[in-house]
Formats: sequence, structure tokens, C-alpha cells
Amino acid sequence: MTDTSHPVAIITGGGRGMGAAIARELHARGYRLGLMSPSGSAVELAAELGGVGIKGSAGEANDLEALVAKTVEAYGRVDAVVNHTGHPPKGDLLDITDEKWAIGNDLMVLSAVRMARLVTPYMLKQGKGAWVNITTFAAFEPSLAFPVSCAYRAAVGAYTKLYADRYGADNIRMNALLPGYIDSLEHKPETGEKVPMKRVGTTNEIAKTTAFLLSDDAGYITGQNIRVDGGITRHV
Repeated sequence: MTDTSHPVAIITGGGRGMGAAIARELHARGYRLGLMSPSGSAVELAAELGGVGIKGSAGEANDLEALVAKTVEAYGRVDAVVNHTGHPPKGDLLDITDEKWAIGNDLMVLSAVRMARLVTPYMLKQGKGAWVNITTFAAFEPSLAFPVSCAYRAAVGAYTKLYADRYGADNIRMNALLPGYIDSLEHKPETGEKVPMKRVGTTNEIAKTTAFLLSDDAGYITGQNIRVDGGITRHV
């Protein structure tokens, strides 16, 4: 028998910034955790929070397989997944090489696709599951400063809807969360002035919104791109 009273969440990029804040918030709500990050920070945080952690990249299929295997070995189930990654390569639009576009595809799109292949069978067996894909507000309003990120995070939004349509009847939900300017990065003072709320967001706000979307309180929300950006996106 597996312990169903304490759900299990996997978080990629789970060692620092938004990923770490999400891990701490979910832990506070009773989740058991499987964390991964390219540095050793996810291993350290997992040890602190009583979870399991590995060093690896969301862009590497073998690392994703290892993360899921270690989490299932420890807990016997996976109730929630947060797909969260760092930034892919940047550059002037036509100067970005095929190799850099491929890195972005692996890191953002295929990481979500591969994770879905790995974890969906467990969620189907359990009769329930929830996903949150962390993308960016610029998936809706692309910025030339981040061409690879904008293109592929927009693709994750489309995949989110496709997955939600495919597995909604199985009580498995998937949403994308689109952060604006968040204090996980250093921002110039004038950055906050661009935002209608006149400030950058906090990792804690991202974490609490993620926890809500994974919870039964959001049980009828699926296939959505949820902007958590202080109102900076302009389109209706």
C-alpha cells in the first residue's frame, strides 16, 4: 500500500528560485518531493525537506527517467509534476544556431513531453493527477530579447492544451503558469515601474499559485495558460 494522505510531487529546476519556492510551499502542504536541478542545490533542498533529489537537467531524457524512477522507488506514486527550467540560449534572432534551437527544444518542449510519457501511466493507475508547466508571460507577447524561450514556451502552452484535452476524462489536469518579472532574478528598479502593480512579483506568489493549481481547489481548471504577471501583458 502507498501512502495517499501525503501526495507526491516532482519538480524540475527545483533547487533555486521559483522551483525552490514551489518545493517549500508544497512541502508545507504535506507533499513528499522528488527534486532535480543541474547544480547540487536540488539535492541539498531535498535533504532539508525530507525528499529525494538528484543532479540533472530537464533537457536530458536519461535524467528525467532517473528522477521519476527514484521518486517512484521512494514513494510508489506521483500525484503532481511541476515542469520548470532555466533559460535557454539567447542571441539575435538570425544568429541563433540550429544547435541552440535544439537545446531550447530539449530543455522546454521535450522535457514536458518526456515527463508526460514517464508519469502519465502512474496517474492513470491512480485515477488522478495534476501538472503545472512554468513558462513565461512572453509566451503571449514575444520579446526579441529571448527568442528561443518565447518560441518554445509558447509551444509548451499548446502542448498543455493538447494534453489537457487528451487526459481530462481521466481526471488528469495540466495547466501552464506564466510568470512576469519575478524576484528570483535581479531586476533594475525601473522594471517594476513597467508593471501596472508597480513592482516585481515574488517567488512566494508563484509558489502559492502553483500549489493552488495542483490542488483540488482547482479541480475544474485544465488546459489553461494562467498569467501571474502583475498585469504586464496587454492583450485581452
